[in-house]
Amino acid sequence: MSRRTSRETALQALYQMDFHENEENGIMKERAKTLSDEDLGFYTHLLQGVQTNKQQIDHEIEQYLKKGWSLYRLSSIDRAILRLSTFELLFDNTPKSVVLNEAVDLAKSFSGEESSRFINGILGALVKSLESK
Repeated sequence: MSRRTSRETALQALYQMDFHENEENGIMKERAKTLSDEDLGFYTHLLQGVQTNKQQIDHEIEQYLKKGWSLYRLSSIDRAILRLSTFELLFDNTPKSVVLNEAVDLAKSFSGEESSRFINGILGALVKSLESK
């Protein structure tokens, strides 16, 4: 089982959903076809979790953006990475260090070096806040 494969596929689905909001279920099912049975469970957990908790996730992310910035000022891929990772940090049992490393790797693969540093900064601040609670 590869959680990385599940994360990458979930990221791609979230990215697509950003452009086709009325087709979320179709996108989810289409992307699921590429996964093994082992990877499907975690993929489904991630997507359903992000969709169910999207308002809270977005609110958490926006607290760490520069003043005057909104989540929708970010690129769609960076927004998807942040949503996916924030869901894991808030609602999943994945170790925080794993979530951060995976988010940075996804950003390097799908967005670029500058985005990976930005995402690491946002998520790092969120982790510090969570650890102080």
